[in-house]
Amino acid sequence: MDVTQALRDTENALRDFIASALSKSLGDDWVEKCGVPPDRIQKWKDRKLVEESRQESGVVDERLIYYADFFDLKTILKKNWSGEFSEALGDWKTMEVWLNELEKLRDPDAHRRELLPHQKHLALGIAGEIRTRLVKYRSKKETSEDCFPRIESVRDSLGNIWTPGEPFDIVFTRMVLRPGDTIDYVVTARDPEDLPIEFRLEVRNRSKTEWQHTGNFNVAITDEDIGRYFTVSISIRSPRPYHAHGSYDQNVEFKYTVLPKK
Repeated sequence: MDVTQALRDTENALRDFIASALSKSLGDDWVEKCGVPPDRIQKWKDRKLVEESRQESGVVDERLIYYADFFDLKTILKKNWSGEFSEALGDWKTMEVWLNELEKLRDPDAHRRELLPHQKHLALGIAGEIRTRLVKYRSKKETSEDCFPRIESVRDSLGNIWTPGEPFDIVFTRMVLRPGDTIDYVVTARDPEDLPIEFRLEVRNRSKTEWQHTGNFNVAITDEDIGRYFTVSISIRSPRPYHAHGSYDQNVEFKYTVLPKK
């Protein structure tokens, strides 16, 4: 397994969970109330501006939490540990030790050389446990059971994103596409018992892929897709004989408008 990707997925899962939990408990201006000093928040804003200037297309993540340092995430969790954070992740002292270890393992200055085998196992173990706790928490809240896998995020190459904090499993992108355009998708998901997960993409009323073991997809827009609502549907499932929704465990849809070529 790619240790770097595992650490990145875990960090992003924490960012998404923090944003979802605090927006519910503190409101839309939760960033200013999360316990991080104003000078740190300003650094997030500065980083976002820099990223916007680098991206000619302007496709950057709009959420400030994605420009925070890892130790900022630890600060937010510690200062807001009661409520959903402790309910999902358990004891703070244990979590603090795990986060400290992950911070050391992901530090690019301290680890310019290849991680040793025991460090890789440690990183994968801690990252897996944190993501599994988050998935179990979500699964149990949504289905009363903690045995179903859950999607952690779906991102398209146009800058649209779905995360667990969204009220619905549908993203109305309000974007206009034309035949000949292409869209890439990256999906991350996890099973509460760490079973392998299969992914499938369906272009509504046109085609669907076979179930596959990676969450990377590419869609080419054709004349068949012209219409007000062009829907791309992404599903996941575990290898269990039962699923949360019939033949799959979770599904997320992205909707676009497709117009004829000019």
